[in-house]
Amino acid sequence: MFCPECGSTDKKMVGDICIDCFLKEFQLITLPERIEIQICSHCNSKLEEGKWSEENIPEEEIIYRALERNIEIADEVENEIINLEIEQIKGTIADCYVEATGEVRGTRIEETHDCEVKILKTVCPTCSKIQSGYYETVIQFRADSREIKNEEYAKADEIVERTLIKQSSNDKLAYCPQIAKLKEGYDYYIGSFKTGKKVAENLKEEFGGIIKESPRLISEDKSTGKGLYRIWISLRIPEFEIDDFIRYEGKIIKVTSIGKNSVVGVEISADKKHNIPMKNMENIELVKKSSEIETTTIISKSPQFLQILDPIDYSAVDLDMDERYEDLNVGDEIKLIRIENNIYLLI
Repeated sequence: MFCPECGSTDKKMVGDICIDCFLKEFQLITLPERIEIQICSHCNSKLEEGKWSEENIPEEEIIYRALERNIEIADEVENEIINLEIEQIKGTIADCYVEATGEVRGTRIEETHDCEVKILKTVCPTCSKIQSGYYETVIQFRADSREIKNEEYAKADEIVERTLIKQSSNDKLAYCPQIAKLKEGYDYYIGSFKTGKKVAENLKEEFGGIIKESPRLISEDKSTGKGLYRIWISLRIPEFEIDDFIRYEGKIIKVTSIGKNSVVGVEISADKKHNIPMKNMENIELVKKSSEIETTTIISKSPQFLQILDPIDYSAVDLDMDERYEDLNVGDEIKLIRIENNIYLLI
């Protein structure tokens, strides 16, 4: 066949022209002479196809990725090799060089391209929220019918900080812009609802208590018409503490541990262990604090009675003998708790 471009009649034809004329005009790749990319000046995330990436990657890597995304390889190319090089960066402009080689219809060809990548510094929506002190959740740390102790506040602060550090690896809004120290307790303002829930769960893991959530409408998204809410999460920790004495289902129990889902204690009149679901906290009554434990001395022992000295008026008090008292001896000091005119020895 006759090539209308060069007049050749003895070369392989590609369509209406010979292979040489085809390759002369052929482009392995197409690439814009200028590429613009938006990068957050705070976290280095970039805007791609209308969405912000959450990757905190080096600026040079962002430039290389922008080049890769904008290179289009012709369908006819096989076994292509593309080398990218940043020749220099002046301010926010990177001069780049692209070298491409590949096989086209059995012939190896190569070409080079120059490209300018312009970096537009801006602020992503997440960093904008952080700068403005944005928050989605408020954790209300409270105690039921008592004041929270300073050491409990210190422990809570530690748990909040530790949780935020752990969550920050996959949640940029894992931060606390404000702690409101109120008379009734602390309010922890948390950037994201996801992390806020995790903070509340970890506080409950340490202190026990009951969690309640209360969403509040704060505004409306004008573009979608949907309501924008903040979530208040209340954690009310128990009135009682470890070693306090509680009444549950008519039994007097000494608290031995307080967990996320249950209160564990020992019934003091029967030395029987009880596991009380935390959801039943409202049915638990505090009857005595551990600070009210007294010390007494055994003054007499018989098969029927154990006689102790009342630490208040130093009178003798007879207690019915119990198998738990068998190893006690006259002169031993022992702890007791006085509940509703009843004396219980703490063995």
